[in-house]
Amino acid sequence: MGSNTSFNIKNFLEINLAMVLLSTSGPLGRFIELPVPITIGIRSLIALLLLFLYCRVKGISFGLSSKDRMPVLVSGVLMGVHWLAYFMALQKSNVAIGMLSLFTYPVITAFLEPLFLKTRFQKMHLLLGVLVLCGIYFLVPDFSFENSYTVAIGFGVFSALCYAVRNLILKKQVDTYPGSVLMVYQMAIICLMLAPAFFYYELEAIPSQWAGLLGLAVVTTVFGHTMFVNCFKYFSITTISILSSIQPVYGILIGALVLSEIPAWSTVIGGCLILTSVIVESVRSYR
Repeated sequence: MGSNTSFNIKNFLEINLAMVLLSTSGPLGRFIELPVPITIGIRSLIALLLLFLYCRVKGISFGLSSKDRMPVLVSGVLMGVHWLAYFMALQKSNVAIGMLSLFTYPVITAFLEPLFLKTRFQKMHLLLGVLVLCGIYFLVPDFSFENSYTVAIGFGVFSALCYAVRNLILKKQVDTYPGSVLMVYQMAIICLMLAPAFFYYELEAIPSQWAGLLGLAVVTTVFGHTMFVNCFKYFSITTISILSSIQPVYGILIGALVLSEIPAWSTVIGGCLILTSVIVESVRSYR
């Protein structure tokens, strides 16, 4: 973590609340029965409208300096590709496999951060990333390499790569612009990217899916992702990546509370490994 980055309990609670909200993406991604581009397009449009209204009410400026326009554009494209690939992984497998493959991104981030942000590579981040991967592996008791799962893991890892690069690109912009403004631009870019999908797919099923779409747009995107982007101010991207690996644990807790799904022992072991890495990184951040 950089020397200019402050850590306090409020920041730590904020990022954990963001993780709880973001952890709803897996269950909702499985719940919504629409073509992936339509799901992501509607999600982005609802989020764009709500975030735009929020910024207008708060009087937040949408101005970007010329040097920041290209990074914001590229990060928006990467965000869109990340969502598309992640939801393809969810559709072709299940929540556990989708999240397992996506959460390779802390390790990818640990390797890429020194290249993007000129920081010193920390061997501890690599070790914690491996610990996180081991933990998430234990969350999937019946790991299978059947064809659909293999394809899903490919989509998930590609999604992780896009997500890691997007976060690294946005790191510098977050110091200058509010997270809500950056999310407005990213949602607008994704809407433009996916507009052709609404002329390609059948749209009759959309009304029956509004509950899931609204949950995905409001809970996961507007609140979860905006809070997550704001946390870039307080932590290094690699630290955020490792801390955010607690998402599968929150997902399991939500499943246990809402769906009465009690985790197996292998899941408990995985959760303990992930929590260990989170606690170690939190202590290192605090120091």
